Amino acid sequence: MTGLAQLERMALCTTLTRVGPDAPTLCEGWTARDLAAHLVLRERRPDAVAAGLVPQVGVLADHSQRVQDGYAEQSWQDLVDMIRQGPRGWSPTRVPAVDDAINLAEFYVHHEDVLRAAPDWTPDQARPLKVGVKNALWSRLKQAGQLLFRRSPVGVVLETPEHGSHSAHRPTKLGTALLIGEPHELLLFAFGRQNVAHVEIEGDAAAVEGLRGASLGL
Repeated sequence: MTGLAQLERMALCTTLTRVGPDAPTLCEGWTARDLAAHLVLRERRPDAVAAGLVPQVGVLADHSQRVQDGYAEQSWQDLVDMIRQGPRGWSPTRVPAVDDAINLAEFYVHHEDVLRAAPDWTPDQARPLKVGVKNALWSRLKQAGQLLFRRSPVGVVLETPEHGSHSAHRPTKLGTALLIGEPHELLLFAFGRQNVAHVEIEGDAAAVEGLRGASLGL
């Protein structure tokens, strides 16, 4: 049985092929080519990914960037094919349940990074998602919520019509904001895509403003 992450991987590759390497993304300074290279790096060179997580050590960060730049120099078709094929050899993500846990949210967010960066994109063009995908993204959001909202200056409670509410960040002196929306839209917001996430925020003005301007995500 094909897992949800694998289906999203294939959909992302279809979109990348359609828009081309120079398409804009929501990742500041990155084109679709840069984003694709990042995804390949993430799956095929975990050593370089780990190095990039230590930006204060310049030589490690430089190594990570060099490896990513090397992938970006591949032909567009080859780069997209690398994403489509996934990690080389055996990997825990060959198991659908593990793949979904590790990759579904990543692929969904980056797919939307490409789709919603289009100059003519509007909220009514948002992709309809199956219930199973929404449920899986909600589970992932609950698991990672404390991490994704750790820099929020206000408390955060997530609420979705299908799943009720979940506290993602403890209250602060600025109060608590209630973030309402579909699971996938809440996930985009949590990953720092506040400007394109279709959500509602309720709470005191200071709390709402604080959450909208917060530095969220990993």
